[in-house]
Amino acid sequence: MNEVKVNLKNNSYSIVVGSRILPKLGVRLRFLPSLKGKTDAVVITNKNIARLHGKTVVAGLKRGGFSVKVFDVPDSEKSKSFKTTFELIKKIATHDVKRRIFIVALGGGVIGDLAGFIAAVYKRGVPYIQIPTTLLAQIDSAIGGKVAIDLPFGKNLVGAFYQPKLVWSDVSALFTLSQRQIRNGLAEAVKYGVIKDKKLFDYIEANYKGLLNQKADVFEKVIMRCSQIKADVVRVDEKETKGVRTILNFGHTVGHGIEAASSYRIQHGEAVALGMRVVARISKELGLAGARDCVSLERLLDKIGLPSRIKGVNLSSILKAMQYDKKIISQKNRFVLLKKIGQVKVVEGVPVNVIRKAIKAYR
Repeated sequence: MNEVKVNLKNNSYSIVVGSRILPKLGVRLRFLPSLKGKTDAVVITNKNIARLHGKTVVAGLKRGGFSVKVFDVPDSEKSKSFKTTFELIKKIATHDVKRRIFIVALGGGVIGDLAGFIAAVYKRGVPYIQIPTTLLAQIDSAIGGKVAIDLPFGKNLVGAFYQPKLVWSDVSALFTLSQRQIRNGLAEAVKYGVIKDKKLFDYIEANYKGLLNQKADVFEKVIMRCSQIKADVVRVDEKETKGVRTILNFGHTVGHGIEAASSYRIQHGEAVALGMRVVARISKELGLAGARDCVSLERLLDKIGLPSRIKGVNLSSILKAMQYDKKIISQKNRFVLLKKIGQVKVVEGVPVNVIRKAIKAYR
């Protein structure tokens, strides 16, 4: 097992990365100081993940001396709704009689966001553990404490910053993923290379076939480096108040708009890849990035097999969804733009005609 520390004043925790480590979680939790006095695990997952990994996780938790209750929600972004959230909170409250619970998020980004949000608001906050089972969640969404649910017209509009007590990333869980899910995760990995680490970008380009073929050692290297980058950024700017954490949103302003406008038919990583393409074009149009770096980004996304066209979504719907983006400040848009591979810049007030033109280029 390898470990990355997220160093925060009162909310520090570890990200543990390894292969076939799910059975060992319960023993680790037994000795976790931040869970002292907690005896009852509430696992939030979906039926597919429960079928694949539920028995292993439950058995491991029981070996650690914890009682376990499992609740499942539909395997869909639509589970991040008020209806699903409050139905689940009611079930947890009914179960939570004379118990000392903590929550375990077992699944991908949807489960992590939903379970983390419930942990943040139930009884004004209970501890939670992230067990990410998708590549996207292991390298990005399970880390950093952003938890949220969606509104019909925008993604992640109701949420909080609430850090987990531990992130437990088992690479072997990724071997059950479809190629589409692997590509979704690789979009976020490419993002990390673009914003902070050209060596990581080059490594992904040199090893993209190994990643698509689910080679464990290549997975581990990419997951560890992405985890370290995010941990470093979150340490400096935990709640996105200093402008540092904003760079993690590269490709997401347009990407979230595409996701919402497609009613989540276009998945997160696919939308982010399209968003990165659009933002690179905006960066070039504004004279911030050179053609070579923009082409390098587009070429890598093509090699991975990520979409290059925004299909079945009209421009006005994307722009409308983008208006709800949390990066709008004082009526000004705010984009993370490309300078070169490994370096980005936050820019406010990008002209609307430039945004429109860049989105149209990919329709």
